[in-house]
Amino acid sequence: MIYIGLAGWGDHDDLYTGTDRQSKLELYAGHFPIVEIDASYYAVQPIRNMNKWVRETPPTFQFIVKAFQGITGHQQGFAPFETKEEMIVAFRQSLEPLLASNKLAMVLCQFPPWFDCKKEHVQWIRYVKEQLKGLPLALEFRHRSWFEGEMRSKTLYFMREEKWIHSICDEPQAGMRSVPTVLEATNPLKTLIRFHGRNVHGWNDPGDGTWRDVRYLYKYNETELKEWKRNLEQLTSQSKDIFVVFNNNSGGDAASNAKQLIDFLEIEYQDLAPRQLDLFS
Repeated sequence: MIYIGLAGWGDHDDLYTGTDRQSKLELYAGHFPIVEIDASYYAVQPIRNMNKWVRETPPTFQFIVKAFQGITGHQQGFAPFETKEEMIVAFRQSLEPLLASNKLAMVLCQFPPWFDCKKEHVQWIRYVKEQLKGLPLALEFRHRSWFEGEMRSKTLYFMREEKWIHSICDEPQAGMRSVPTVLEATNPLKTLIRFHGRNVHGWNDPGDGTWRDVRYLYKYNETELKEWKRNLEQLTSQSKDIFVVFNNNSGGDAASNAKQLIDFLEIEYQDLAPRQLDLFS
């Protein structure tokens, strides 16, 4: 099965019209069966938030939870926690409502652009895997060294042996701090695909403060999405379930691109939240 959704639910204005009293997540769940939680990257979420999100979504809805930045090395140290052990425990506890409701699709461990292929980083990946043992875990790299030359096959072998879900990226090819699209599943049950856009000029941080506003500024065209239709057909022979997340949010294009791909694949999701029809629908 192919599940398609978006990174976050708050920034997609074209999904929310009128004066609905429902929360944005409740409205979102009428359009898509999955979502990526980005807030968990910036702060370990209180259990009350997770409980609220469980209540606001249908029984079959699934969450992809982005691992806290202290776990993936995006920040120095483990603040606001005193130790890495305390950080891991808090993060695991935050997932309990999703686990209890069977709504956790996976935890996404996206490592930073400077996290290159070397022994100490492999050791950290193994540490994270051990500390989050028992959870479905997806691994995403942002440094090209993991997939260059002979390291490509070694990285994929490592991911298969360690039972990582491969987070396959569609992103600009903009030097060492970007990765190629590697169309290989490493887990027979689940594969994650994340569409970051192809804004090659906005991908790397120029240091002038504009980067975060333009990095994901990209609208996929029909030809590009139809290429991915063929790619998905290839991947469905390797992995039981495919989770597709559109992260090209900077220009508000993620929702429309996701719906285009759903149409191209002729998917009709049956268990979405009830949706109020527009007067002229």
